[in-house]
Amino acid sequence: VLLLGGNGQLGFTLGGVLKTLGEVKVLTRSEADLSNAFALRDTLSPFVKKFKPHVIVNAAAYTAVDKAQTEQTIALQVNAQSVGVLAELAQSVNAVLVHYSTDYVFDGAGDKPWAEDDAPNPLSAYGQSKWLGECAVRQHCRKHLILRTSWVVGAHGNNFLKTMLRLAAERDSLRVVADQIGVPTSTDLLAKVTVDILQTMLPAAKDDARFGTYHLAAVGETSWHAYAQYVVAGALKRGAHLTCKPESIEPIPTIAYPLPAPRPANSRLNTEKIRSTFGIELPAWQVGVDAILDALI
Repeated sequence: VLLLGGNGQLGFTLGGVLKTLGEVKVLTRSEADLSNAFALRDTLSPFVKKFKPHVIVNAAAYTAVDKAQTEQTIALQVNAQSVGVLAELAQSVNAVLVHYSTDYVFDGAGDKPWAEDDAPNPLSAYGQSKWLGECAVRQHCRKHLILRTSWVVGAHGNNFLKTMLRLAAERDSLRVVADQIGVPTSTDLLAKVTVDILQTMLPAAKDDARFGTYHLAAVGETSWHAYAQYVVAGALKRGAHLTCKPESIEPIPTIAYPLPAPRPANSRLNTEKIRSTFGIELPAWQVGVDAILDALI
């Protein structure tokens, strides 16, 4: 297994779990920089030919959603052009390519969970770059698994949960958006399901219909506001010393907290396809959040 983005929030978790499949070679940004697709090809081509991975897992991504509005060139390099290079390299050695995408490829209209074949309409430069990355994977690698997820959270790296814990320790009240709905999905869940699917798909022929795009997220839904309340309440229950209490977190509309990049109001993802295709049972989002709080506090 060749894993890119090994130091990131998801890559760090994947690095440990993928070992159950076999030998894992982890490449960090310093070893495989996706910000220059041409240099990446020069760096990786000889390595892939020599190592001959059965699986390439791409956990690297440009995820600074607001900065992407003004850094569109680098976001496109990392999330699209370099992903195309990985897809071509995977195809050249008949490897399975696992690539992670996002609810941001949708515009967030309505309140129905998004299905895999719903029309993408990204609102932001980040969302557009991730959609173009998906297109590159489909174009260049037959044996691909694109896993779209939402609100990724883990004990390693930076995320909303850790930000709420830090702010709740510094302030006696917080204001959090309450009209964006989605589901926090833990890196542990993403890594576990990735391995489960690969165990099924590694022996599969390249024309197996199960290759393709899947939505992978925890069960349930919440708002950022209710999520923040759950995190603070859970931290206090575990003995954390926080100034802010759950009832001191004020719900606000998106319009009251303007950001450079627009966010989808509806980030619900329909996970029926991945559950029925691979027989996977997905846990409630609270399970993953509780495990992270247990690890951090």
